[in-house]
Amino acid sequence: QVQLVEGGGGLVQAGGSLTLSCEASGSTVSTYAMGWFRQAPGKEREFVAAIGRSGVSIYYADSLKGRFTIFRDDAKNTVNLQMNSLKPEDKALYYCAAERTSSWGAVGLSAEKYDYWGQGTQVTVSS
Repeated sequence: QVQLVEGGGGLVQAGGSLTLSCEASGSTVSTYAMGWFRQAPGKEREFVAAIGRSGVSIYYADSLKGRFTIFRDDAKNTVNLQMNSLKPEDKALYYCAAERTSSWGAVGLSAEKYDYWGQGTQVTVSS
């Protein structure tokens, strides 16, 4: 079992950048496909980005391509989400999630695929 702790959230002006981190403990993150999701007030949780165990398979929500980058550092047991050109609509609680999988390339694009979740880190973007 893996425990996930997100960090790096905060308040930023529109156009600014943040890098979220997800630190895993209890297990090595290299054994999981990893994803980021977000949930804004009054909205459903939505997919942001995911990365396979190999680090080669990477997927983004279409609306976020070009602004967000997911990357993993297995040596530090972390998965990070770099967010650039932030917009007020990016305001949300951002969650890190881990998917148990034996596949090096497969990643889940829906929340139901993920087995473990962090508590979330808040991102607020001021206009």
